[in-house]
Amino acid sequence: MKGPLAILLLATAYLASAVPVETPTEYSLKHDYPRFIKFPDGEGKMHDVDLEAEPDMKLRNTIVSQTLTMNNAASITSSNFNANVPTIVIVHGWLSNRYTDPNPTVRKAYLDKSDVNVIVVDWSRLALSDYATAALGVPAVGRGVGEFLRFLNSVTGAAYSNMHLVGFSLGAHLVGNAGRELGGSVARVSALDPAGPMWNYNSNRVNPNDGVYVEAIHTDGGYTVGGLGIGSAVANADFFPNGGISQPGCLTNLCNHNRAWELFASTVTNNHLVGQLCTSTLQITWNTCRGTSFRMGNDDLRKFGTGMYRLDTDRRYPY
Repeated sequence: MKGPLAILLLATAYLASAVPVETPTEYSLKHDYPRFIKFPDGEGKMHDVDLEAEPDMKLRNTIVSQTLTMNNAASITSSNFNANVPTIVIVHGWLSNRYTDPNPTVRKAYLDKSDVNVIVVDWSRLALSDYATAALGVPAVGRGVGEFLRFLNSVTGAAYSNMHLVGFSLGAHLVGNAGRELGGSVARVSALDPAGPMWNYNSNRVNPNDGVYVEAIHTDGGYTVGGLGIGSAVANADFFPNGGISQPGCLTNLCNHNRAWELFASTVTNNHLVGQLCTSTLQITWNTCRGTSFRMGNDDLRKFGTGMYRLDTDRRYPY
């Protein structure tokens, strides 16, 4: 497990919990200040300060990350991690790192909306290798992420029922394995266009048992020439935007592939994309699905549904 754990040392957290306000100490209570004072900034410029102003409890460290380290409880307890709010884990795909999408876009969508912990897993040490090597290592890294979440639970009491794992491409299979390591007890697993090459018949690919609710968004179906994603159902609920093969405004497979995380981030913000239940892949292809409606994506931790769904989107945000 040295490989996965070394990679997990690079996991960073963007925590949206409010900055704690300390209770005045005995020492501070001895000092009587007037309500309005002047206080200098870093350049020595004086500013008017109201000491009785209402604290901004929505202040968030959405830009500066904190590193959470496996088997280092202090790295967690000394951070702003709040076990009482949802924890979102985001995992990138091949040839990527914590600074590349989907990480910034999905992270911002969550932190702009609600009070959550966002943990970004940087597995670039392996993801930057050739595709075959990276794909082969996905299950072990996924199990390592699961072990880290088990450690997080033991240190803070953060419930698995309050965790949502989001992965893109190879990262979709990675979060599936992370959820599997925890016996499928995490609330949600979102597989964003799970990678197709080497995964169509791979027993380690994301599956419906990896979480209480597992959802997949297919945007670049693997049954077309050059398709980067799996074109078949792999989850409890599988969504096929625009048929799941090509996306409006896209001329390349890469654009189609990336549209999965773009659509997901938009649904976290807007919760506006609705699919219709399909009874066959032929209905998905011919856009003749007429079943019950079901919302794609979003941030609902108690969401649950089954089946295949087709929906049509616009070519530009919010789609």
